[in-house]
Amino acid sequence: MTISAPRWDMTNVYPSLESKEFKNAMKDYISLLDKFEKFYKSKLTKASAKTKSKELGALLGKAVDQLNAIFELGGTINAFIDSFVTTDSRDKTANRLLSEYEQVRVRQSNLGTQFSAWVGTLGKKLDEAVTTNPSAKAHAFGLKEARDQAKYLMSEAEEMLAAEMSLSGGNAFGKLQGTVTSQLSVDFELDGKTQKLPMPALINLRSHPDEATRHRAYDAENQAWEGIKETLAATLNGVKGETNTLWKKRGRKDALHAAIDFARMDRKTLDAMMGAMKDSFPMFRKYYKAKAKKLGNPSGKLAWWDIFAPLGKTDKVYSYDEARDFILKYFGEFSPDLRDMAATAFAKNWIDAEQRDGKRGGAFCMGVPAVKESRILANYDGSFNQVSTLAHELGHAFHNYCAYKAGKTELQQNTPMTLAETASIMCQTLITEAVLASTKDPQEELAVLEAHIQDAGQVIVDIYSRFLFEKEVMERREKSELSADDLCEIMERAQKATYGDGLDERYLQKFMWTWKPHYYSPGFSFYNFPYAFGLLFATGLYAIYKKRGADFVPDYMNLLASTGEAPAAKLAKRFGIDITTKKFWQDSLAIIGKQIDRFCEIG
Repeated sequence: MTISAPRWDMTNVYPSLESKEFKNAMKDYISLLDKFEKFYKSKLTKASAKTKSKELGALLGKAVDQLNAIFELGGTINAFIDSFVTTDSRDKTANRLLSEYEQVRVRQSNLGTQFSAWVGTLGKKLDEAVTTNPSAKAHAFGLKEARDQAKYLMSEAEEMLAAEMSLSGGNAFGKLQGTVTSQLSVDFELDGKTQKLPMPALINLRSHPDEATRHRAYDAENQAWEGIKETLAATLNGVKGETNTLWKKRGRKDALHAAIDFARMDRKTLDAMMGAMKDSFPMFRKYYKAKAKKLGNPSGKLAWWDIFAPLGKTDKVYSYDEARDFILKYFGEFSPDLRDMAATAFAKNWIDAEQRDGKRGGAFCMGVPAVKESRILANYDGSFNQVSTLAHELGHAFHNYCAYKAGKTELQQNTPMTLAETASIMCQTLITEAVLASTKDPQEELAVLEAHIQDAGQVIVDIYSRFLFEKEVMERREKSELSADDLCEIMERAQKATYGDGLDERYLQKFMWTWKPHYYSPGFSFYNFPYAFGLLFATGLYAIYKKRGADFVPDYMNLLASTGEAPAAKLAKRFGIDITTKKFWQDSLAIIGKQIDRFCEIG
């Protein structure tokens, strides 16, 4: 569906990519890097664990102050350039400036690595030193984490070389995947008219109300991926090959080791969560079979193109303004702060929601540190699913808002992926539960339940399949490159392991690996299980909110502001939650289970 939707406005950040203000920002960024490099060489390298605690604390405080300034300006520049690259991959100026920025950002990466390595040499002396200086004390968690993770660094020369080589290695492959997929379009007949659809628009047809259209879109999508699968296989091999090489050199147990540390959790917690997820597969297969029956599928199993099929009262198409009003109404019932932040996002065009050629698929939210704002990319098509997506991304923006409002620095906002999904999924839950509570129409209830459970199935069942896929790819890539057919075979096998008899195994989606950008990030493997963590953690928090009411909100906002300053388990304990045991995850899944039971009951 073609829906009128806005593009985002970045002019309050810098007037344009060619503006004097943007060029000066780049100069200032380089100056900040020069200043820190001089400070590192002249001061930090001469200090050690033998230095007096007060002197060491002063150096640590000065270092974090300078790093915060670097990350704030660098993050703003990065977001500004990305706002052009992600919405128009053919923008030559933006791509050139991104490349220039990345060359400079390597210096930031190297300086950060050098600083972390130096902090690692301080050992237990760091614990005392951070108490002697206000800035150091305010960043004690991050400094201690840097010390503890320093043992997984290569030598300074090797880390610097790895950062520089990444520009023409894993990072370049990731950019290639984004460019190739964003510029791919397909001639497709829709509403009696042949149109050239960009891939995000074609993928969105998975939720089209007409089964024949969904089926044709599935076939067209797969045919398109077939034509570029070898290119994308080469990019994935490049990314995963680099990742495997580096985790070995850094002394990691495996590629999952770093992902768990970055998530600020341990394998016991991951095993507890993944175990509960696996136990829930029969529950979700019950849902998929019930959906197949409601769709009139004689096989009793869903084909892939029917996973996202709408049910119930689905004739509602939300204009962008209607989506805005809908979201603001239910956000306001939870928190005036949340509503006001979202109202600002809509009013000031923080959102680029228009579908168009050359624009990245999916959706994301990015912070713009210098102006203490966020920007959201979406591909809005008028469906309730896309309304839910907007709510999700506005949740990320609210997470940023809470940190900005609390005066958190860039280093203090270094949030792991596990907790980064908390606010986004909470916001999706808010609008879903509000509609379910207010509707008296069984068909509307069915439609909303379907959208909610469908999302949950993606985050639990499909995410688990992506985890299995990536784990096997990482293991096999250690021995040799994988062909496109290898990757398709691994993906189909992973989907069969999780969806089971809930789906028609003749019609899975073997090309899922081609368009998900998460697989193509050399700096972050297993960009999947944190989503499941976010769903189940937010579901548990929502249950607490229902018991406590309005007095829950200030504690919740404080949690969001603090997600960069403590391990996940410690933050969860603020609400009496023990994430290291299977029970918490099972309890959250049981809430979804009740929704599935109700879904099956509705005629």
